Amino acid sequence: MLRFVSDRQIYEEVICTAVAGARRQLWLATADLKDLYVHKGGRMAPFVEVLSDLAAKQVEIRLLHAKEPGPRFRRDFDRYPNLIGGLERMLCPRVHLKCVVVDGRFAYVGSANLTGAGLGAKSPRRRNFESGIVTTDGGIVAQVMEQFDGIWRGSHCAECDRKEFCDEHIDILSAGSRPTR
Repeated sequence: MLRFVSDRQIYEEVICTAVAGARRQLWLATADLKDLYVHKGGRMAPFVEVLSDLAAKQVEIRLLHAKEPGPRFRRDFDRYPNLIGGLERMLCPRVHLKCVVVDGRFAYVGSANLTGAGLGAKSPRRRNFESGIVTTDGGIVAQVMEQFDGIWRGSHCAECDRKEFCDEHIDILSAGSRPTR
């Protein structure tokens, strides 16, 4: 399956269906990370509550983002202590990709940041215009995962000209070095 999705479809298919249904693994990449609220049990809940529920089910969660999250996201994050050990975060100032990978079988790649206006349940009058692709094509999912994991492993760090903004892979001193993660 390979399909174009836009606007509210992204929220419904990626957040409400795919992310909520994660069983083993959830990888999220975003340039911007702010408070995001979603429908849950007949109410609006912080997206980090959904992540907390997944972490409690032993789902491996990786979050790759470009800058520190907004204050509301941090406040909500602090309300779910199991995320401290149940969610791995990596900050890389060069990250601009937006993707979601669920269980190595589903991927979203598109324009939407992990924000209320991008992926959230906001009304059509308040949300961003976003678009992307969802797929279960194994070859495409594998390529999305390889790009994400390459950043996660620090594959680009040795040659990066933005090291002064990043301390994630501070141990990489030469092009031949590999991070120890």
